[in-house]
Amino acid sequence: QVQLVESGGGLVQSGGSLRLACATSGFSFRTYAARWYRQSPGKERELVAAITPTGGSTNYADSVKGRFTISRDNAKSTVYLQMNRLKPEDTAVYYCNTLSADGRKYWGQGTQVTVSS
Repeated sequence: QVQLVESGGGLVQSGGSLRLACATSGFSFRTYAARWYRQSPGKERELVAAITPTGGSTNYADSVKGRFTISRDNAKSTVYLQMNRLKPEDTAVYYCNTLSADGRKYWGQGTQVTVSS
């Protein structure tokens, strides 16, 4: 059974930090790219950060470059998102996603991040 379980969300003041984790099971995580998306009320889901299966390459949305860092531990089948210098506009539900080379996608259930001003 495929599972993606996010954790680490919560309420933080502007300028603070949070570290999200997405623990996966039930598939070969090390062969999948991993991504973090976010969605706030009234807005479309947006791609925040992505990492290749080996972790050798990462990409970020312009809005989070220099503040967020995506990483992965294939031994633990887990992907992380370190979020620093958080802003109120970062408030959203954050979702992890994995994508195989042949197009299979899996989603987590999401974790709420709220940044107060």
